Amino acid sequence: MSIFDSVRDFFTPARPLPAGVLHFQSPEDDEVPYRLHLRMHGDGSSLLVVNASTVLHLNPTATEYAYHFIKGTDENEAAEAVSKRYHVKAEQALQDYQIFSERIDSLVHTEDVDPVSYLGFDRVAPHSTGLTAPLRLDCALTYELPKGASADDAPTKRVDRELATAEWTSILDKAWAAGIPHVTFTGGEPTLREDLPELIAYAEEKGMVSGLLSDGLKLANAAYLNTLLQTGLDHLLFLLQSEKKKSWQALEAIMPADLFTTVHLTITEKNADNIGETLEKLAALEVTSLSLTCTPDQDETLLSAREQAARLGISLTWDLPVPYSAHHPITLETTKEHFPDGAGKVWLYVEPDGDVLPMQGMPDQILGNFLHDDWASIWKNK
Repeated sequence: MSIFDSVRDFFTPARPLPAGVLHFQSPEDDEVPYRLHLRMHGDGSSLLVVNASTVLHLNPTATEYAYHFIKGTDENEAAEAVSKRYHVKAEQALQDYQIFSERIDSLVHTEDVDPVSYLGFDRVAPHSTGLTAPLRLDCALTYELPKGASADDAPTKRVDRELATAEWTSILDKAWAAGIPHVTFTGGEPTLREDLPELIAYAEEKGMVSGLLSDGLKLANAAYLNTLLQTGLDHLLFLLQSEKKKSWQALEAIMPADLFTTVHLTITEKNADNIGETLEKLAALEVTSLSLTCTPDQDETLLSAREQAARLGISLTWDLPVPYSAHHPITLETTKEHFPDGAGKVWLYVEPDGDVLPMQGMPDQILGNFLHDDWASIWKNK
């Protein structure tokens, strides 16, 4: 029987690791802080998300290497486990595990490394593979805007209720349990919520990557900015109002901080003639990441701005949340027939009352409510 069992085990396909979610946060003394999020599927494949910015689609053997990497398993023990499960030589399994570990280490510690060119990973077209949960949740904490802000900049108000702190933390709990590694706090102006530092700290405690979409004016206060940094804010999408001096002063105060900052700029008829000068000023402030949109009449200016940004070494980002309102230019670009490929798949949007939409600006497509509906039904409705 022992010989029979041995032969049977050799020819039986390897049973993959069970479905589940694992997280890893680097030690505080690590030179480059990073987070890993491994979402394992029932068929043995998985997604490995590095710092909520790089997504690796792993086959079953690579999934097992990632599993042991996150668990901190001794490399010889990891190689032995893979050798037994997949019937390969232990020496080969050890070599493969070491190569995998080196690639992940390079991805984490080398700024702007291209996984395809330098690490040997195959590229997968964005949004082309199925997901069991989105990779990001955009949470609109409030519709409120700062005093003096134009009513045209206000988001379209479709609900009257604004959730309390405990209700938002329960949403973060549900998102984390579903395997969503990244949350962005937006609005309105989210810094008007007194509990914003508390919510960022809660997301940090769970291990989530947290971002903020803001006009940045309150962050010009060094004490407030330091509070957000200490609570765990990972990145900022700064809404630049290029015609306002206070907006530039805020950006100047923020850029020296240890906070990855992307500047969002909408090209309109009012600022189109000064876009070249604006981009030069951004480059002088060492801005390296830019989100660009435009009104429908400024397509040519947008193309020119993209080319100038490339010459200045400023990278363009297209999939971060941006502000919407009834009169905001961005809504003019978005119709029911055309919206970003990742909406409702890679990211979801939560209204101030907990309603879930595929993305901001789609008020007639409610997938459910994060407080009242279970996650499975919300995701099914997408």
